[in-house]
Amino acid sequence: MLRPHILEFEQYLRIEKNVSEHTHRNYLHDLREFERFLTEGYSGRIREIRKIDNFAIRSYLAFISKKNKKTSQARKLSCLKSFFKFLVREGVISNNPAQTVRTPKLEKHLPMHMTVDEIFALLDSLPDDTTAHARDKAVFEVMYSTGIRVGELVKLNCCDIDFNIGTIKVKGKGGKERIVPIGEKAVECVKSYLEKSSGLHKRYYTGRNRIEMPVFLNMRGGRITARSVGRIVEKKVMKFGLQKKISPHAIRHTFATHMLNAGADLRAIQDFLGHSSLSTTQRYTHLNVDKLTEIYDRSHPRSKRKHSG
Repeated sequence: MLRPHILEFEQYLRIEKNVSEHTHRNYLHDLREFERFLTEGYSGRIREIRKIDNFAIRSYLAFISKKNKKTSQARKLSCLKSFFKFLVREGVISNNPAQTVRTPKLEKHLPMHMTVDEIFALLDSLPDDTTAHARDKAVFEVMYSTGIRVGELVKLNCCDIDFNIGTIKVKGKGGKERIVPIGEKAVECVKSYLEKSSGLHKRYYTGRNRIEMPVFLNMRGGRITARSVGRIVEKKVMKFGLQKKISPHAIRHTFATHMLNAGADLRAIQDFLGHSSLSTTQRYTHLNVDKLTEIYDRSHPRSKRKHSG
């Protein structure tokens, strides 16, 4: 029933939306799961796409709630909304049955992050004596210096870095590009790594377009993957002995938190992170409530908590 439309939607995701491989894989999995529910699990046994209504979608959400967290439920509903919106656009159906279905209320969790002392000590502990060590150190330095996503990190090409000005061109979600400053320490680490990996890089671009030369390679000479970066981060943090579960995304949170605590404008941080909505960036404001309170007490004329003396 849905299979031919799922295939059309797959092409739409790849060509028009240019979504990440991770998003593409999740959406296809969710749609196939929804199709199985309609044809096998749903009491109505819906087999015509025009008969899918919001009651069927709510029944599906109730069904998956037994084994999925609210974040996963919200993602699956978002997938269905996008899918049916696409079908409306293509004239397959006249209305989006998922549009009026409410997203499950998500629990708010404090994003994991490191203190300034923790991240500095971790970065200083990383060796750079071998090609692999130099790469891993450069990975950490670039992520903390720029706050880019791990998916953006692995897509970085050598031509995306302006070593003279100190900026990188980042290919973000939906194919959007942005220019992000990169610190001197991170630039030095990337240069050191590229010198040590010159043999690997030379083998990579033999017979290829040099414009597409990746910055970060695995030790077999291929472009490094997001999964590999995750393993590198986990391994280095564990070896360092930090009692926190740190992921590449946690380093991104750390970057944003430290920038905000240092007084950076929230909209500037939004641009650095590549968030399309300021509300997404505002998740970081609750991490420095003490700092905001201090500024308020010092600055607001109606503050009841003015410091004496």
